[in-house]
Order: sequence, then structure tokens, then C-alpha cells
Amino acid sequence: MEVSKTVSAKIAEYLLQINAIKLQPENPFTWASGWKSPIYSDNRLSLSHPEVRNFIKKELAKLVIEKFPSAEAIVGVATAGIAPGVLVADELKLPFGYVRSEAKKHGMGKQVEGDIRNGQKIVVIEDLVSTGKSSLQAVQSLRDFGADVIGMASIFTYGFDEALQTFANASCTYVSLCNYDELIKVAVENNTVKENQIQLLNEWRKSPSIWGQ
Repeated sequence: MEVSKTVSAKIAEYLLQINAIKLQPENPFTWASGWKSPIYSDNRLSLSHPEVRNFIKKELAKLVIEKFPSAEAIVGVATAGIAPGVLVADELKLPFGYVRSEAKKHGMGKQVEGDIRNGQKIVVIEDLVSTGKSSLQAVQSLRDFGADVIGMASIFTYGFDEALQTFANASCTYVSLCNYDELIKVAVENNTVKENQIQLLNEWRKSPSIWGQ
């Protein structure tokens, strides 16, 4: 299912407006992976802006209802997916839990927190999806735990071909409120980037691991 252009464009507008997403084609960022990137995303900033936070909450909730109507619980991916996950679960009046990247090394040694039960139909919430690897590690952890993960929804995705293939291979349906293509379109329309920077931005999306080397 595709998100309507109106919703996607509004999310892009909001994220640019509050500087949750920054575009610097001529002065790229360096990701933890070592990749050079003309874009940096920190959607956690949306939590500090009630209007933005509320819009994202309601639209993510709509996605879950429309795409995953059989959902019985919402699980956020630690740490950035926890807050939007809680907001969505509250909007839908569903149980909430979260999943860590690895089990705790003390206490109960849990990786999945909350009253999440074996066979429960789960929708996973992420703030951002890049290559999809860490997101799908969370999905696999939940499946190993015994949950029935029926899909994932996020605020934003770069839309890498690698990620699309990774989700397909994992048989995990995935949908996002906003994507890179829509973001660049909105950025050009509001003069955040210039026409002559579009080529650099498009080249990065095609080959992100070698761009800027």
C-alpha cells in the first residue's frame, strides 16, 4: 500500500521545517557505517513539536489500521522507534512493547520488553529505515521470541533497493509515511535545495556505499 502524496509531502515538509532532516549535498555527513551522505535524519526531533508529533502519530495509526487490520500489539525498535510506537499504540488502544538490539546482560536478560505473547500479531514501528538490516534484526528477534510479526511501518525511508529486497527476502510487509523521492521533491519546491543539486542527491541514492569516495 502506498501512502497518499498529500500525507507524504506534509511529512516531508514538517521534517525539513524542524530540521529533523538536513540536506547538505556539497558538505556531506559521515554515517557510523563510514558512508558519506548528503542527508542526515533525526526524526526524534519531531517529539519536541506537538503539531508534528500528533500528525505523525495519527498517520502511522491510519497505516496500521489500513495495512495491518489484524494487529494485536505494537512494538517499537529501541531506541528511536519506542516513542512513536507508544504514541501509535495509545492511539489504537493496543498493547505496547519494545525490542532491544540484544538481550540485557543483567536482571531478567530480556530482549523483548512488555507483555508481548507467543503468537500475538505484531506491527513493528521504526522511525527510520535505511538498509533495513537493523530493522529486520528486530523483526527476527520478535519471531524467535514467538511473536507473529505481520509487518513494519516507519516515519521515513531512504528507499534503497537493498532494503526493499531485504524486506522481501524476510517476508515482511513494509510501509513508510515518507520517502526520499518525496522529500527531495518537497525540498526543491520550498528552495531547501537547488535544481543543480538534484543530480548529486539522486546519485547518492543509487550508490550510497561508494558515493563521495
